[in-house]
Amino acid sequence: MGSLYQYFPNKAAILFKLQADEWRGTAGKIKEIIQQESNSPLERLKALALFFVQSECQEAVFRAALDLAAPLYRLAPEALASRSAGKEAVNQFLAQRLPKASDKTIQTTQELILNTLFSAGKRFSQSPRTPEQISSYAEAMGNMFGAYLKELGAEI
Repeated sequence: MGSLYQYFPNKAAILFKLQADEWRGTAGKIKEIIQQESNSPLERLKALALFFVQSECQEAVFRAALDLAAPLYRLAPEALASRSAGKEAVNQFLAQRLPKASDKTIQTTQELILNTLFSAGKRFSQSPRTPEQISSYAEAMGNMFGAYLKELGAEI
């Protein structure tokens, strides 16, 4: 039995490994949810919102420690690759839903959805929440995204 420091040079390296694994998992889950064609587009948006809100609520306990180290990691290749993969999955979903939309509209909509998910999820998770509160909040966010896409001409 050995010490963690046999595998990692310091605490920052351990935190980075945990964060990098979380980034990869998040990107994979976004892609999985968005590509689930057996679900309607609105169901996928609601599932995406639920995933983000649940994730933020689960991470709330660890956020203080990660936030101290996170500025060092935000530009790491692993972080950039994970963010890019998540954005690409959402872009593909939007391009399918909005085939007549310009690239600028797709880009703006993707940024709006992801920024809202991250920001609202983080803020919502600052207080302890019940599973029912999480589901209700995520459903409302999904409906909000669906209404916006419908306004842009998507069949939701």
